[in-house]
This record gives sequence, C-alpha cells and structure tokens, in this order.
Amino acid sequence: MTVHAERTTEPSAEQLLHRRDELPPGHPDRARIRAQVIEENLAMARRLARRFAGRGEHLEDLAQVAALALIKAVDRYDAAQQVPFTAYAVPFIVGALKRHFRDAVWGMRVSRSVKELGPRVAAATHELSQQRGRAPAAAEVADHLDIALTEVLTAMESWNAYRPLSLNTSPAGGAGPELIDSIGAVDGRYAVVEERMCLRPALARLAPRERRILVMRVYARMSQSEIAAETGLSQMHVSRLLRQTLDRLRTAIPN
Repeated sequence: MTVHAERTTEPSAEQLLHRRDELPPGHPDRARIRAQVIEENLAMARRLARRFAGRGEHLEDLAQVAALALIKAVDRYDAAQQVPFTAYAVPFIVGALKRHFRDAVWGMRVSRSVKELGPRVAAATHELSQQRGRAPAAAEVADHLDIALTEVLTAMESWNAYRPLSLNTSPAGGAGPELIDSIGAVDGRYAVVEERMCLRPALARLAPRERRILVMRVYARMSQSEIAAETGLSQMHVSRLLRQTLDRLRTAIPN
C-alpha cells in the first residue's frame, strides 16, 4: 500500500498578517510573524530596487531604501481591508524609491516643481529627437509641453545640480590640472583687512591732533596748506607731523 504525504501549503502574507492583527499588542508571535513576512518579501523589494538601477545610485543603497519601505508597509498593512499584500506594498516601495531620487540624491537643494519637471523635459526631448532626427531646441520642448520657455531652461539647468562635478576632477577625464586649479584666486582684500587690523591699535595711540591731521589728509584729501589753515599751524609743521605719524604707523605693520 502506498502512502501519499499530505501536502501542506504555506500561509500567504495576507493570512499571516491577518493572524498578527488578531493577536493582542505585546504578544510574542506578532514580532515573529512580522519578521517572517519581511523576510519572505525582501526578494520582491530588491527586484523593485533593481528597476531604478543605472541612475547614479548604487544598487545596495536602493535595496536598503526598498527594504525600509517594505518594513513600513508590513507595519502599516491592515488585513481587515482584504487587499492583497503585494498590491499594497509594491506602490508603497516604488513611491519610497522615487522620493529617494527626488529628495535625497540631488547634490543641491532644488524646488520640488523643478525636480518633477526635469523628467518631463527629458522625455519630451527624447521624443522630439526621435521624431525630427536631431536634438530639439529648448523653445521646441516648451511648445511640446505647453509651458514657458523659462521653465524648460530652469529644468535643464537644474539637472546640473543632480550630480555636481567634483572640483578635484580633471576636465580631460584623466591626469592633468584639476578644476579647482582653474577657478578662484587669492582675494587681495585680505591684505587690506590685515593692514586695518594692525593699524587700529596704532591709530588709537595717536594724539588727537595727529589723528585729526591724518584724517584730513588721507580721507578728506585736503592739501597741507588747507590743513594748516584749518588747524592754525604752519604748513611746515603740518608736513613734519604727517611724516612722523606715517613713519610711526608703518612700523606698526609687519613686513
């Protein structure tokens, strides 16, 4: 006599989660069921993450985003709604992956409207290129999408912020000067700031008459004759005071 083993079917995710929802809070089986459903659906989450590969993000990073979204989907799933778990979890995970690209991947802060317009502009550009056998102008893309030209130009420019080029990259793509070597220069105003910081205590030590004469000569651009008339001193005396004051200030500035 042949004995046939009775086939047992594994409970579905819906059945497991329904069983979980029937258990009281704090029951140890709730955590076990949660872990089982997550583990059984990790492969699905990874397949969804793979759809977004090739867009500048590592697959492992995308898989992590998808796995976290799967955990949230398991925790938020309501078995009483009688919706298939995959029908609930798949849009949830895909939405999390899209939000990851929209919010976390951009190298600079860009408004949400511009982020959402970028893919539309890219799709329209591709479609028009196929139709006309050439790259369309920005104005043609704007007409195709029925939006303002400035919006198209802003969307095109914003894509440069998606993956900004490192300043330590060589424009030639290999050995050679880096981009950082071709931009920027020493700001000459730093020297002026340093000189002013050195002069400030020296100016504070000047006698009021010497400081007044210096201000009239340097800032008011008055001649020595005009300063002499203003202060009641002789021009020779004004010249001597100015020379002494400037010599004292020069010694205050280190070489």
